[in-house]
Amino acid sequence: MSRELVLDTETTGLDPKDNHRIIELACVELINYIPTGTFWHWYFNPERDVPKAATDVHGLTAGFLSDKPLFGAVADEILGVLGDARLIIHNAPFDVGFLNHEFGRLGHPPLSMERVTDTLALARRKHPGSPNNLDALCRRYGIDNSTRTKHGALLDSELLADVYLRLIGAEQAGLDFAPKGAGAKIEGEAAVQIRAKPLAPRLSPEEEAAHAAFAASLGANAIWHRYLPGQGEPGQSGA
Repeated sequence: MSRELVLDTETTGLDPKDNHRIIELACVELINYIPTGTFWHWYFNPERDVPKAATDVHGLTAGFLSDKPLFGAVADEILGVLGDARLIIHNAPFDVGFLNHEFGRLGHPPLSMERVTDTLALARRKHPGSPNNLDALCRRYGIDNSTRTKHGALLDSELLADVYLRLIGAEQAGLDFAPKGAGAKIEGEAAVQIRAKPLAPRLSPEEEAAHAAFAASLGANAIWHRYLPGQGEPGQSGA
């Protein structure tokens, strides 16, 4: 089984060496290149101000983050979620640099870049000379990013998962993420959401009636009764 986590962070600035911190982290899960619908999402109190230039990008303020947990309070939970999964990150050195700074402050070993796939590097190889930021890749692959008015770790992880599957040619028909709204965000815990979209019936009413008559002619124990609307197990009524 191949387990991957598409991951994104938001921060107070550009460089952890300048005492900038992670303030949001999210990841969504892929198993064998199929979205499972499971995601994790955290906000953190950075124990410092959030510069206006950063807030202009992601919309997060020091006031909003003031009652959120410290990174150290959930670091073990985060490491448990990451496990040994391969990490899929856009511009990976940035996010991994911040994560390793946070883990290093707590005495945890750093994440190895050997377990990371950088989708920015993938995109640059596949589309040399073209814009390869997340918005540009969404436009290239016809992915709806209309709700991305600000950067956000969860939304960006969901969009990047779609982009990644198209970059490697592993997109799955009929599988998609849930609507990208604030109501879908869950802090510090996983949520499972079913993404499969059933196909519309293609049988005409006449064809359905003919099939029902055929199944009836086979007797009460015919396996076809399992698949007729309103029917129970073979030999049982549909009540």
